[in-house]
Amino acid sequence: MTPMTAQILDGKTLAQRLKGQLQTWLAEVSPQVGRPPGLAVIWVGDNPASAAYVGQKQKSCAQVGITSFGGQFPAHTSQGELAHLIQQFNQDERVDGILVQLPLPADLDSTKLLHTITPDKDVDGLHLVNLGKLLRGEPGLQSCTPAGVMRLLGHYQIPLAGKQAVVVGRSILVGKPLGLLLLASDATVTFAHSRTPDLAGLTRQADILISAVGRQGLITPQMVKPGAVVVDVGINRTPAGLVGDVDFVGVQAVASYLTPVPGGVGAMTVAQLLLNTVQSYGQRHELVMPQFSG
Repeated sequence: MTPMTAQILDGKTLAQRLKGQLQTWLAEVSPQVGRPPGLAVIWVGDNPASAAYVGQKQKSCAQVGITSFGGQFPAHTSQGELAHLIQQFNQDERVDGILVQLPLPADLDSTKLLHTITPDKDVDGLHLVNLGKLLRGEPGLQSCTPAGVMRLLGHYQIPLAGKQAVVVGRSILVGKPLGLLLLASDATVTFAHSRTPDLAGLTRQADILISAVGRQGLITPQMVKPGAVVVDVGINRTPAGLVGDVDFVGVQAVASYLTPVPGGVGAMTVAQLLLNTVQSYGQRHELVMPQFSG
């Protein structure tokens, strides 16, 4: 059998198109509203990866016309201080979205802090209300990475109905909500994790294979069904740079579609964060929202 070369799911280019659409629309509506959208990002400690992510988010906000609030806080900042800060942003009319950059220092309860955010400003989609809406199939703010993955698959018109989807990873941030979104698109979804026996046997059945574990080299070519769509959500820092969970070169010869790292899901995560913030802004001001498609 002649090896195929997978088509790249180019999240970077799609994200840039989405940002351009947001920028154009906000340039028109912000003067009418009297203010731009506002996003508050709370970053605690000095984690280098968090610093890079926050910097990328703030830069993207500036590009499209979203005002950034919040900032970096010392690692010794208390739970109570952060909860008070979130409550201030909840009440701040300039702020449409609030994001707590994870991970937090070990002595802080991230779940309690996330639940302090008012649901209509929860642009990370992690409040119980928004997760409940996702479970029930109701409209609401959705977690940025899963929603970004779905937008990327939709842009490339990849059929999901009736397909076997395997999600490797069960985190509340990616794996679980992404599985629910795939299920809502009529895929048949299986979750795999660290205690799944014969992982390779399971992944070889997948028409849509998504890895969201954070383990370099986890998905090898032998674990991929020929012609499968492979989405690599993993982020692993190596001396040579960022890599995902998937053996990119090897799997590219087996899959039909494949996301790169970087340039795939990560770019879509940031774009979806901007979209969520603009969605919250639009709802608060009862604006007619266009279909941002990229």
